[in-house]
Amino acid sequence: MSGERFTVEKDTVAADVWCPPDARGLVILAHGAGSNRDAAILRAVAEPLVGRGLAVARIDLPYRQDRPKGPPSPSKAGRDRDGIRAAVAALREVADGPLIIGGHSYGGRQASMVAAEDRDLVDGLLLTSYPLHPPGKPEKARTEHLPDITAPTLIVHGRSDAFGTSDEFADALTLFTAPVRLIDVEKADHSLKPDRSGVGELTADAVTEWLLPLATERSTNR
Repeated sequence: MSGERFTVEKDTVAADVWCPPDARGLVILAHGAGSNRDAAILRAVAEPLVGRGLAVARIDLPYRQDRPKGPPSPSKAGRDRDGIRAAVAALREVADGPLIIGGHSYGGRQASMVAAEDRDLVDGLLLTSYPLHPPGKPEKARTEHLPDITAPTLIVHGRSDAFGTSDEFADALTLFTAPVRLIDVEKADHSLKPDRSGVGELTADAVTEWLLPLATERSTNR
């Protein structure tokens, strides 16, 4: 697959970028709590997106830049959100067209909070395995900010995900005021099993057929 590949490592931005010729938009993806920008799920999603004409940047969040292993600190989550904002500022000019942010689990949650806090910053959200609540604790729903998201949002969810059932996600979707779509992946858990579930192609299809047109319209009307 053709296109330019390069790495950006400056200040609080660490990213691997893949930009096809005449890219029609940019997707910035952050990793889950125990991973980094080389995560299998990010790679599985990135390649088919590039194949469909979108530039993709896989980023390391600031806590992962600080140390190669270990979970993020809840008290420093704001710094990780600032890292996403810094990546947007540093990479926005990589491609013309709409800007979509998101990521897997923790990375997607922080991206969604950025979109809720800075409503004009991005044109779309792509969330894989959004951690709707801690496993076994549905009463601790992470949904307070969802009504503040104005960007169209695509959520890709494994039916066996312990961080939220399909029924719980159906309820959460009613909180959005922006267009939102949920894709359930059969026989997939929180990892989405990217090596055998076909989630990369499934996600890329939904992005190009549903999310990208809405994000492009939002970008044009901004």
